[in-house]
Amino acid sequence: MSDRDSALGNVVYVLGSGDTRRYLTYVGWTNDLVRRVAQHNSGKGARSTRGRTWVVLHVENFATREEAMSREWHLKRDRGFRRRLLERHKSTERPAT
Repeated sequence: MSDRDSALGNVVYVLGSGDTRRYLTYVGWTNDLVRRVAQHNSGKGARSTRGRTWVVLHVENFATREEAMSREWHLKRDRGFRRRLLERHKSTERPAT
């Protein structure tokens, strides 16, 4: 993420996190993406994101808060889309050495 990302306005994002047990996604919206991802990774974000390291898989920008919240609602219900994002991310991950 760059400094430009934090000034994008109303952003819907999909985060991904994987451990040895399973990969998970989280969908949210914010007006400061850099700050929000830092909150998630420091354990101060949503309860369901605590204790994991998250990476940004997908970002969409919207002119209004209402549009962002509507898109967030739809993405939370689109498990196929989130699964495809995770599969793409897993295929580009490099194994730890």
